[in-house]
Amino acid sequence: MEPKNVMIIGGGIAGMTAAQELAEAGLNVDLVEKSGFLGGHAIQYTCKATSECLQCGACSVEKMLKDVVENDKINVHLSTEIESIEKNNGYSIKVKKSAAFIDAQKCTNCGICYDKLKENNVILQGYSKNNTPLYAINTSKIDENKIVLKEVCPEGAISVSDKASSENLTADAVIVATGFTPFDPNRKSVYGYDKFPNVISGLDLERIKRQKGFLARPSDGAEVQKVAFIQCVGSRDENLGNLWCSQVCCPYALRTAESLKHQNPDLDITIFYMDIQNIGKSFPVFYESCKNDIRFIRSIPVDIFPVENDNLNMRLFDEAEGTPAMEEFDMVVLSIGIMPNSENKKLAAQLDIALDADGFFANSDVLDQTSTSNDGMFIAGTAQGPKSIAASMAQAGQAASGVLKYVGVTK
Repeated sequence: MEPKNVMIIGGGIAGMTAAQELAEAGLNVDLVEKSGFLGGHAIQYTCKATSECLQCGACSVEKMLKDVVENDKINVHLSTEIESIEKNNGYSIKVKKSAAFIDAQKCTNCGICYDKLKENNVILQGYSKNNTPLYAINTSKIDENKIVLKEVCPEGAISVSDKASSENLTADAVIVATGFTPFDPNRKSVYGYDKFPNVISGLDLERIKRQKGFLARPSDGAEVQKVAFIQCVGSRDENLGNLWCSQVCCPYALRTAESLKHQNPDLDITIFYMDIQNIGKSFPVFYESCKNDIRFIRSIPVDIFPVENDNLNMRLFDEAEGTPAMEEFDMVVLSIGIMPNSENKKLAAQLDIALDADGFFANSDVLDQTSTSNDGMFIAGTAQGPKSIAASMAQAGQAASGVLKYVGVTK
């Protein structure tokens, strides 16, 4: 019997996990990723370990990425989108690949192009050394940098004349693992994101830690001394119509805060929250231990104002006095929520599968969260709804098992 073929749409942690499990079972996998890098949002996260592992899952993503790119049965299609799909004894799928401009076979990941052009944001760098290639071209910068791009690569891996192309693929089953869109904190204008330099999102914090090795203020590069985390930014917000809990924000903020405190014991940390979501068997114990290092205020601030030295004055509720108060911080971190992928509506129409009321992909069977309204198609990870790295990997494993059963392969 010829090997079965599976297409996985989305190269984040759920898509990679499903791809690896199916490849290990002997199936051929086409892994389609819209961006120029595998790993999704999760590959951006830094390790949260203190003197012990805090089970953040960041190392799991790194290991899975390495396994996937080294697996000969997984064919990775970067910068690629679904153009059309037809069901006929399986699936006939037309994909459109954007011009890559960097030949992955020639690129040695030497970094010369990035070092020379990074200040102009011409070359984009992946978040993991296991990305292949590690670099991509910022397409909006090509026209004004054609001459230097032609000359910058010693291996001749860059071609500014590269064109988009289409390819026809076949699959016996499909897994949708397209992930999520982070909430845009600009929609909560009272917090001054993109207006005040030291108001950042959780993803911004990760990028700063990766680049600097510590929590540095964007305004001056100084190490932060007093930081506030604001929870539920974009989640559980009736005014925005986002009534769901993003689930991961509370454990994410607490793990991040504990790792920052471990790195800098003098760091003053306050977390503003509505409710702390105790998700996971060990989380309640971890939460109690955090209270020794972190101040928790059960109130969501309503305003932030800039003051001297780019510090931030925050209007908050004084629990002890029972009255409004003002307090100064040198950085504010917004714990932004998980939103449905902005492409969900378009993709759902192409695949003929349903979305739920919130815009995530809907499971058709209450007992199987990977099921869809179209036999042979499965969903996994945050494409189906908010969940952690560990939960996304677990659901991806379930989706892979569903595919194996559907195509009649025993692992």
